[in-house]
Amino acid sequence: MYTSENQMYVAHCERGPIYINPKMLNRHGLVAGATGTGKTVTLQVLAETFSQAGIPCFMADMKGDLSGISQTGSMSSFIAKRCPEFGIEDPKFEGCPTRFFDVFGKQGHTMRTTVSAMGPQLLARMLELNDVQSGILNIVFRIADDNDLLLIDIKDLRMMLDFVSKHASEYTTTYGNVSAASIGAIQRAILTLEDQGADKFFGEPAFNVADLLAVENGRGVMNVLAADELMMRPKLYSTFLFWLLTELYTTMPEVGDLEKPKLVFFFDEAHTLFADTPKALTDKIEQVVRLIRSKGIGVYFVTQSPTDIPDSILGQLGNRVQHALRAYTPRDQKAVRVAAETFRANPAFDTAEAITELATGEALVSFLDEKGAPSVVERAKILFPLSSIGAITEGQRIDINKSAPQNILNYDGFFDRESAYEVLTEQYEQAAKEAEAIAKREEKEQAKLEKAKAKEQAAKTKKASGIKRTIFGTMIAAAATSFARSLATNAAKSITGTTTRKSSSSKKSTSSSKSTAAKKTTTAKKKTSAAGTAVKKAAKSAANTAARRVTTEILKGLFK
Repeated sequence: MYTSENQMYVAHCERGPIYINPKMLNRHGLVAGATGTGKTVTLQVLAETFSQAGIPCFMADMKGDLSGISQTGSMSSFIAKRCPEFGIEDPKFEGCPTRFFDVFGKQGHTMRTTVSAMGPQLLARMLELNDVQSGILNIVFRIADDNDLLLIDIKDLRMMLDFVSKHASEYTTTYGNVSAASIGAIQRAILTLEDQGADKFFGEPAFNVADLLAVENGRGVMNVLAADELMMRPKLYSTFLFWLLTELYTTMPEVGDLEKPKLVFFFDEAHTLFADTPKALTDKIEQVVRLIRSKGIGVYFVTQSPTDIPDSILGQLGNRVQHALRAYTPRDQKAVRVAAETFRANPAFDTAEAITELATGEALVSFLDEKGAPSVVERAKILFPLSSIGAITEGQRIDINKSAPQNILNYDGFFDRESAYEVLTEQYEQAAKEAEAIAKREEKEQAKLEKAKAKEQAAKTKKASGIKRTIFGTMIAAAATSFARSLATNAAKSITGTTTRKSSSSKKSTSSSKSTAAKKTTTAKKKTSAAGTAVKKAAKSAANTAARRVTTEILKGLFK
């Protein structure tokens, strides 16, 4: 409750009201306690008090209970009983200006970011990658940056992983080894994330964290993230919230210590942020928490036990509200002692014992004073909220969403500009076209070669056929001519030889007719024999001549 004296009244103890100093709100805080002890109401009281003072807040709504901060509260028997105890005569019930957001875009305006803005370290945690796979993811981001390839949504990341895998050998000497097995493991992790609906978290328009700093009519706007579905994926939830913190840290200017902070960030279920978190990320969280206060932003962790928060971060949380803890086991008892040791002791009671005795709505409270020193712990009762307690109706939520300013309504849209997916797809298509053109040219050239070979083969075949015909004709002609000539020559020789013998025998004396008849018979036989011999010689001579002609023709054909 923001009083007329500009004081933030949030709790009441035996010694009177307990105020939280607005100048110290950026020194961060802790709200802890077991389930059902009143942490959510305490968060609501703190947030609406900050809103009344003109300080916007961001908070995650796990069960829908915090949505009631948007509606005006009402008097109840419980509140009527507490009013005299708190010194409040006529409480002014009122709701806070509220905007609802939802990573999945169902219960509020969509909150998105780009893959590049998330960065490899947070994305590796979201995907639950091991050290080797995280290193590969970091290489992929570096290659994308060096080649001016925007990683906006999941399909960009998938395409980039595929591109790096296909060109791994080209990057080995510059960036390091990239194994196909690691790329495959990352792709499977992305597929799992998509099945959980996280693909809706990446895209554009990306959320501008400056929109969380809105003030309406002098009152800080309550930015409520519907996280009931998101909380089912603790890694995604905690990584998303830490991304918001990181964005605030990197984009907000340095302002130093202000009269009041520019924004208070409630990190509910804070144990999810530190569970199974590597040291490098824990160190980064510590750095952000330590330095973000100079940006005028206060961070308040909400969890069950202070032991959920690493000591290096717990020591930076100056404003503390500790609700009851159960101490049934030695481990629980140890947690109680640790919680008690984080407070500045009050000699009026035993802090550890008081923690186990607190009733619902009661808490141990210690805030920073003007000098930044923690006050003595007080056992106090938290004030009741002036806004409504509990979830609102679906109709009320729709009305609030519709009444948001245009810069918030713009997040309900979606656009997909040119990024790594489109650029690499175009490169692949261009490479495919070039490969197709090369294949067609090669096919065309091959067809030409085959055609030339076929033509050459046809010419050779024709030439060989011509040679065969020439040789055959030559052989027949040569054989016929040679045979005729040889036959004529041998016949002539035979006839000449007979005539000569006849002239010689006519000069001699004639014999008896019997002798002459016998000689005629002998001479006829000799002529017949001579004619046969002439034919044989003619055939042999014709064959030899034909062979010589054939050889000549073959040689002419070969060397033509």
